[in-house]
Amino acid sequence: MSFALPTVTADAVPEGAPLLDVREPDEWAAGHVEGALHIPIGQVVERVGEITEHAGDERLYVVCKVGGRSAQVTAYLAQHGIDVANVHGGLHAWEDSGRALVSEAGEPFVL
Repeated sequence: MSFALPTVTADAVPEGAPLLDVREPDEWAAGHVEGALHIPIGQVVERVGEITEHAGDERLYVVCKVGGRSAQVTAYLAQHGIDVANVHGGLHAWEDSGRALVSEAGEPFVL
């Protein structure tokens, strides 16, 4: 049985939708989507409760730098019954679509 990974483009993510950023702490500090939940990929399994709480009843969108790590996390979460989608192209695509990023200090940021 094959599994189709739920994937969306950055510009298709609804404004204010729950977003999970699975990059490392230094990547997060440099720039991220305001309001996103940050859980590095290595902590996803142990922190899945936080992830489901963050998503609530909405679809969760997962992002990393270019889409590889977030695809792995999306597959894991989908296989555990969570309504989830990978953001194709990651934060590079997010920025390319004109969507904002902020630094740890809350300043606008460009990758």
